[in-house]
This record gives sequence, C-alpha cells and structure tokens, in this order.
Amino acid sequence: MPTNYFDEPVAATYDAPDSPMWSAEVLDPTVDVLVELAGDGGAALELAVGTGRVALPLSERGLPVHGIELSEAMLRRLRAKPGAERVRTTQGDMTSARVQGRFTLVYLVFNTISNVTTQDGQVDVFQTAADHLEPGGHFLIEVGVPQLQRLPPGERFLVFASTDDYLGVDEYDVATQGQWSHHHRFDGGQGTRSSIPFRYTWPAELDLMARLAGMRLVHRWAGWDRSPYTSESRSHVSVWRKD
Repeated sequence: MPTNYFDEPVAATYDAPDSPMWSAEVLDPTVDVLVELAGDGGAALELAVGTGRVALPLSERGLPVHGIELSEAMLRRLRAKPGAERVRTTQGDMTSARVQGRFTLVYLVFNTISNVTTQDGQVDVFQTAADHLEPGGHFLIEVGVPQLQRLPPGERFLVFASTDDYLGVDEYDVATQGQWSHHHRFDGGQGTRSSIPFRYTWPAELDLMARLAGMRLVHRWAGWDRSPYTSESRSHVSVWRKD
C-alpha cells in the first residue's frame, strides 16, 4: 500500500470553504463535461474521490457514481455529508483496486495522477480505468503542465503562492520527473511545514499510457471550459476512449 499523504491532518482542512475549487464557477463546468461524457444511462467511477468535491454534485445530476479512495480520513468526511448515500465508495489504491460493475466514464481530477510517484504506477492507473470501462467508454484526467519553462538552468525551486501566512514552493528533479510541493504556514509567530511528493507527466506520455491500456485520445482542452490546449496552457483536461 502506498504512503497516505492525505490522512487526518490534511483531511481536516481539505474542505476549506474559501477554496475556489469548491465554487460553482469551477464545479458547474466540471460536472457538465462529466455528465456529457458519461452519456444517457451511464455510470461514473472516480479514482481518488476524496471528500466528494466532484462526486457529490455529479450524483445530484442523477448519474450513479462510485469512488475509490486510499485515505480513510477523506472517506469519513465524504460519508458524513448530505447526499453521501448516492455515492458508493471503496477504500483502496487506484493502481490496483477493483470494484464490481462497468462504467461509461472513469475520471481523475485536480492533479491526482501526479500523486502516483512512479511511471509504472501511473501506467497501472490507466489499466485500472480500462478494466472498469465499457467498450467506447471514456477516461478523463485533469492535471497541470510542469512549469519547467519558468525554472532557470541549475535551479530546483519555484514559488507558486505567497501570502502573509502561507508560502508554497514547488521543487523539481528534472532528471527523474520528480516534484515536491512544500507548504509553509505561519500563525502568530509559529510556523509549520509539510511536503507532498509527485511525479509530473507530459501529455504525450499520458497518451502512450492510454494506448498501452487500449485507449485513444479524443479530446484535450486547456480547462473545463473546453478552451484550446496550447503551448501556453498551465493545465489540461484530456479524454481517452476505450477501443
């Protein structure tokens, strides 16, 4: 079982009400895209369902949703929320967990593929998706684009957020595609630091992982608004169809 970096200390603050990720401006287009990809009479499987940020509003639209999640602390918060009875959940590792049934849509949002810190593990995530999809079903990933163009030669660190009480720094190891997000929080003269490892990926690399699992690219957008993906895009939403 992989290390769980989203246990109680992270889960306790994950649903911050002021986070833009919980706003209707973010969630409404997200759910619109997912409902369309699932199709009439479809069902969805979310890998790394977390506390239900996407699964709950998706289920409100009438789509059956099942979620796989490694962290029991995150699942406890999901199960305590109104409407949680509409989302079936399984605790497990998305590189290997299997659930009953077949789905028209499997999805993985908000950089979570990067939480799998080996290439083999990421390949296994694509196989998990393919094994649960009906023929013609879709697998969707939302993930950031590595900001290596901003990294001066020989440097490893980039500040991605800075306020009076918070400093966020990304660290890169270009040789291994390793990345660590360091979070520094300050309160009344006291400071805390936490770090989470990632493995960043490139779109072409993900396309090859999809091909290995019997899927082919059908859409790549810069975001949930389906704007074109370009060389300047900071993230992408990619969709593959199972052959």
